[in-house]
Amino acid sequence: MKSILSCAYWPNLHYFYYLLNSEAILIEQFENYQRQSFRNRTSILSANGLLSLSIPALKQGTKELTKDVEISYAEQWQTKHWRAITSAYKNSPYFEHFESEIEPLYSKKFQSLLEYNLLQIETIFKILKLKKNISLTTLYNKEIIDCEDLREKIHPKLDFKTDDNVRSALNKNYYQTFESKFSFVPNLSILDLIFNEGLGALDYLMERRQLQ
Repeated sequence: MKSILSCAYWPNLHYFYYLLNSEAILIEQFENYQRQSFRNRTSILSANGLLSLSIPALKQGTKELTKDVEISYAEQWQTKHWRAITSAYKNSPYFEHFESEIEPLYSKKFQSLLEYNLLQIETIFKILKLKKNISLTTLYNKEIIDCEDLREKIHPKLDFKTDDNVRSALNKNYYQTFESKFSFVPNLSILDLIFNEGLGALDYLMERRQLQ
C-alpha cells in the first residue's frame, strides 16, 4: 500500500498507523496550507485532560503552499509546549529514556514548518529503530490514482473511528499516565504512546497490521 499524507505536528496514532503500514509514503508539500488542522497542531493528555498544542505560523498571504509556511516565534510557544509536554509526561514510564531525543526540538529554532514536522517523524523512527523512506511530492495532484489519499481524511474535525480500515486497529487501550483520573483517550499524539509504552509503541502499532 502506498499512502499520501499531509505533514503533521507530532502526528497522532491514526497518522502513524499509515506511516508504519504503508510500503511507500508521500508527504504533500504543494497543497494550499490549511490552518486549524494537524499540520500545526497535536493533542496530548495532561493532568487537566485533553490539551491541544499548536504552532503559530507567519502569515505571508491568503494562499500559500505548505512547503512555504514559516514558523512564527513572536510568542514563546516552544517554551510553553515543552513545559506542557514535560508536565504531562514527566512521570510516565519512558519520559527519561527519550527526553534527550525530544527536547532539542524545543531548544532550537526552525524556519520551515514542513521541515520541522519531518524532523519529528525522523526522531520517532530513530527512537523505534526504524528505517523507512519518506518522499515529498514534486507537484500537486488533486486526484491520486496509485495510492491511498489521506490528505483530507486525518483532520481534527473528523472522527478517526469512522474510518473502517483502521478503527479496530487503534481501539485497544494502552497504559496512560492519568488513566486513574480519566478514561482511556484514543488517537493522541505519538508522544503519548512513546512516553507511556517505550519501544512497545512499535509492537502496539505494528501488530495491528493483522487486523486490516
